[in-house]
Amino acid sequence: MKLSRKTWTQISVTTLIRTVTNVGFRMVFPFQPILMKGLGIDLGTIGRLYAGQSLVGVSSPFLASLGDTRGRRTGMLAGLTLFSLGALSVSLLPTAGGFFLFLALSMLGKSIFDPSLQAYFGDSVPYEGRGLVLGLTETSWSLSFFLGMPLVGFLMSRLGILSPFLFMAGLAVLSMLAILLIIPPHSPQSNPDQTVLGNFGKVFRSVPALAGLGVMLLISFANQMVNLVFGVWLNESFGLQIAALGGASALIGIAELIGEGGVSAIVDRISAEKAVFYGLLGNVLSSAVLPLLGHSTRGAYLGLFLFYLTFEFTIVSLIPLMTGVLPAARGTLMAINIASANLGRGLGSLVAAPTYLAGFWVSALVAAAVNLLAILVLRLVVVQEAR
Repeated sequence: MKLSRKTWTQISVTTLIRTVTNVGFRMVFPFQPILMKGLGIDLGTIGRLYAGQSLVGVSSPFLASLGDTRGRRTGMLAGLTLFSLGALSVSLLPTAGGFFLFLALSMLGKSIFDPSLQAYFGDSVPYEGRGLVLGLTETSWSLSFFLGMPLVGFLMSRLGILSPFLFMAGLAVLSMLAILLIIPPHSPQSNPDQTVLGNFGKVFRSVPALAGLGVMLLISFANQMVNLVFGVWLNESFGLQIAALGGASALIGIAELIGEGGVSAIVDRISAEKAVFYGLLGNVLSSAVLPLLGHSTRGAYLGLFLFYLTFEFTIVSLIPLMTGVLPAARGTLMAINIASANLGRGLGSLVAAPTYLAGFWVSALVAAAVNLLAILVLRLVVVQEAR
């Protein structure tokens, strides 16, 4: 389908905005040693801070439902406001407490902005063209890695470790101005009379909605089974150090970008339902063969590339599918969908380390089995929106 110039402008600007918020979310991991040293945080403390951030992410739908109750633009502006406050918090209070405020408020901001944006495009773009639009906005995830991490490193080396936070706070304010200019006050289906509890009730009474949330939880759990331990596996199996592990991370970034681009290119042609199914099937196979390929460094890199490519294709295909499952509470469902992903990652984190003690092949097979379960649950996900 042909998109209007207005829609293309909205896609371009919001993708850049999401790139900024994703930089804030992703930068803490590659630059963790520098931040720990500069802010005086030990390893045990930072682990507890991350756990607290995950709890905040799971509880975020109560605020994120603003997109349904007060309009999509209001939700986006609220998310960016929280993100900017979080970035300012650690800039003004460079301690463990300030860093936690950044982790919590940036997580909340992202968890409000993203579903409000997804719901807006769900309102304004017909279902048959939604895969292209949402797939393009999801490229912000990989772009934040390729573009954002080098910029963060440059700012830290030249202006100090707090400079990226001030930079992101300023960009968030500019982003709010951009949202006011390009997003209308109310999307076509926004209803100010809706209530938070009423929308939650619609979601939890809907079998297709619950099934979709279950698929998101399961694929996030399966991904974390490998995501949490692959660096340790590469180090223990092949003695790979920082530079080589960085190369593996770059390869994952490429796989993510290809997966997101693949959704944009083909999901509307084959349907989101089929795209999620094929992605899950591909991830099952790549999980199962990962230990077999992992007898050499090149084989391990290839296996990880396929694993992350199929995962990213699956999770990005699931987003347009979920926008059509419950149009009457679309913003709330998309907010709970993000919380479901956070919960899946949290549960996976608890299981991944002890499972890895039995061998990496066990971790990979558990990931494959969980994705097989997701394929079964996917059968219950039915699009309610007229196509």
